[in-house]
Amino acid sequence: MSTQAIQILVAEDSNAFRDGLRDLFKAAPDMNLTGEATNGLEAIEQARRFQPDVILMDLNMPELNGIEATRQILRTSPHIAILVLTMYDDDESVFAAMRAGARGYVLKGALKIEILRAIRGVAAGEAIFGPAIAQRMVTYFSQMPTAAASSFPELTEREQEILLLIARHQTNQEIAQKLQIRPKTVRNHVSNIFTKLQVADRAEAILRARDAGLGRGKI
Repeated sequence: MSTQAIQILVAEDSNAFRDGLRDLFKAAPDMNLTGEATNGLEAIEQARRFQPDVILMDLNMPELNGIEATRQILRTSPHIAILVLTMYDDDESVFAAMRAGARGYVLKGALKIEILRAIRGVAAGEAIFGPAIAQRMVTYFSQMPTAAASSFPELTEREQEILLLIARHQTNQEIAQKLQIRPKTVRNHVSNIFTKLQVADRAEAILRARDAGLGRGKI
């Protein structure tokens, strides 16, 4: 196994699902399953012991749920990337996981290639959401522009526009193409947005928008 392989801890109480993940990782040369936990308390202990690069975290587990386990793990090991892999797609679960510090959220029904892509993404520092979750978030924030002006007066009109596109999970390159501006200009605007909102990344920016009450209805 290459020393560059992504070290993964699986926190999942379903034996059958863990078996499937084990087979999936065996076929991925850049991934190594370093540990398995069957409940939240085991996840915390094994995270401390193995210090994996990525934890695949189920939400509904015995002893301690995935949200609280995520919160406790990141309190002492903030460098670990936690990717929620669950069957729950309701807005409360999604945003609770993000608030706890999860870097991504993928549904268990996702294709194997999507799960692998998500693992690689969060390991590289990206905020990753499965297609179904991303689409719901796009819908939720579709009415954001007017609210952004009143909720974030510290942002310029252009920054508010870019914040909306960030909430729609568009990359810097996609934003540059849509607004017909240079990628470097987009990066500068994004940096200003993060500074003004006092957030570290796109996931936190989305959380700020949500907490400000932007959008209407359910995602």
